[in-house]
Amino acid sequence: MKIAAAQLTCVPADIAANVRTVVELAARAKEAGAELVVLPELVLTGYELGALAADPGLWTGPDDPRLDPVRATGVATVVNCAAPSDDRRPWLSSHVYGPDGELLTTYAKQHLYAQERELFRPGGRDGRFELGGIRFALATCYDNHFPELTGRGVSDCCRVHLASSLYGTGDGVRERAELYPAMAKATGMYVLLANHVGPAGPWTGCGGAAVWSPDGTPLAEADSSTPGVVVADVPLP
Repeated sequence: MKIAAAQLTCVPADIAANVRTVVELAARAKEAGAELVVLPELVLTGYELGALAADPGLWTGPDDPRLDPVRATGVATVVNCAAPSDDRRPWLSSHVYGPDGELLTTYAKQHLYAQERELFRPGGRDGRFELGGIRFALATCYDNHFPELTGRGVSDCCRVHLASSLYGTGDGVRERAELYPAMAKATGMYVLLANHVGPAGPWTGCGGAAVWSPDGTPLAEADSSTPGVVVADVPLP
């Protein structure tokens, strides 16, 4: 199965504009033969925590009609956003849609980073789904710094670990370069990272969306500045 990691520059707090970009990237991934495309953290709004706190209209549940174009791309898609929960705080959530637009699962980020704790409600369960005979694990950015989370993916027979993230220039470049190849080697899973490029709230995304093999070798890797997708093949178990 071919899978795609995306990177883009989001339009701050503009869901319609960002959905259009997601649809374009999904089309590029599908044209390259990918059956799944993963988008970065808070792709629908950008990393705009102030705007998300001020306007619950920017929160998007899995059935939100604004996501209809994403569900219609014909490729499975992992879309990360602020999503309504059952209290006053939203989840920082990934919605996973199958190629037919059916919701496969949702996953709420469990390990919230710094200022995220003031806005979001932490998730309480791991994210899993199956597609094309392959079992996938989900994580969001800071989640990936907790080996016990990735270890549970191994124990749960996951073959691929998917990370919707935001790593910026500066220390983020080093974290991205060190963490994800090491994770692949430690777990024996394929590891995919989707990231931002350009302005992303208080940071500047460092790009480098990629897929690593279980030995830590990059199978596909984007540059530090160009929006787009990179595609790699994951063989069936």
